[in-house]
Amino acid sequence: AARLCSGAGGQAEAAGGDGAMLRHLARKLRASGPVTVAEYMREALTNPGQGYYTRRGGVGESGDFITSPEISQVFGELIGIWYISEWMAMGKPNTFQLVELGPGRGTLTEDILRVFKQLTSVLSKCDVSVHLVEVSPKLSEIQAVMLTGGKVQPNPQNELAYMKGISKTGIPISWYRDIQDVPPGYSFYLAHEFFDALPIHKFQRTEKGWREVLVDIDPEVPDQLRFVLSPSRTPATQNFIQPEESRDHVEVCPEAGVIVQRLASRIEKDGGAALVADYGHDGTKTDTFRGFRNHKLHDVLSAPGTADLTADVDFSYLRKMAQGKTATLGPIKQREFLKNMGIDLRLQVLLQNSGDTATREQLLHSYDMLMNPEKMGDCFNFFALLPHHRLVHPDKKDKPESKSPLPPVAGFNELLLK
Repeated sequence: AARLCSGAGGQAEAAGGDGAMLRHLARKLRASGPVTVAEYMREALTNPGQGYYTRRGGVGESGDFITSPEISQVFGELIGIWYISEWMAMGKPNTFQLVELGPGRGTLTEDILRVFKQLTSVLSKCDVSVHLVEVSPKLSEIQAVMLTGGKVQPNPQNELAYMKGISKTGIPISWYRDIQDVPPGYSFYLAHEFFDALPIHKFQRTEKGWREVLVDIDPEVPDQLRFVLSPSRTPATQNFIQPEESRDHVEVCPEAGVIVQRLASRIEKDGGAALVADYGHDGTKTDTFRGFRNHKLHDVLSAPGTADLTADVDFSYLRKMAQGKTATLGPIKQREFLKNMGIDLRLQVLLQNSGDTATREQLLHSYDMLMNPEKMGDCFNFFALLPHHRLVHPDKKDKPESKSPLPPVAGFNELLLK
């Protein structure tokens, strides 16, 4: 099921691959000593020559893991409805930038655009555009084929977007390497299984205080990697451990913190909202770093560059990093969010409209994958950043009776379907 939740069963798989990344890392470690887990992840996943995402990016049935949009179109449709619901609740602004971070194969964006097309009459006076933040050349090609039929233009060097095209439904799409390159403006952000792949630092509490977990060459076995503890405090230990921390093992993702700060600043300045969907916890878990290859758990230090590396998202850290610039909602479990969004009703409609047994079985199987607490229902969470005025009227304190009640936020509240 997707990338298994941390703590789920499964045996680490034996090493494979051509070993180029391991040789590169071994040379680096021998020359300059141990590296942080964050540096190891960055090399293994995004090294320009041998990184897992830059070279392969194994999403889908034939890859190393499968994501919710690949399982069922309903997932993306409900997220599309969430954005339109929030756009309406915020007074239907006349521009709507949908910005997705790490769009995978583009399946989720395609499902959302299908909803936008079906609701063209609602969005008719709105200038809709799609902005994809993607570092992998291979994945951006796959996204371009899926969303535009391959009709894209590489962009001149001086432009921030490296590629542009028009979706099959007629909406302009641009590709960027960094969220800072996306033009400012009223935007709805989406990060589905994005934060879990960002590099983490790992820390261990010892008798001598906090020490950082590092990756080094094993002196006993050449070309084999192992974890070691830093002999003294590292800069990361001093900067990222909160004084009130009660756990003995902590994972911190500074890059996630920086991105959330940017999202919160943009939403505060230009309006919009951000929806984060990922597996994670609210500051309770300790050791969640794991690898995936061919849909099985894989030893994180074995055959780097050939497996996906991931760690649970700490939503309590994301909330802290929003720094009060926006309101935050969640995390709530995926099955609660989808139930609140009306997945049961949508399933019934699809079942009634499907003519054959095989399609009905597939729909029920997909529903079970998304909603079953033992599968994806409980380990995936939804989390949102919204402008403060979306949840509290600015002048509510003075004249509580003067304002009409704010519409509930879809997904995070149970909506009464009329």
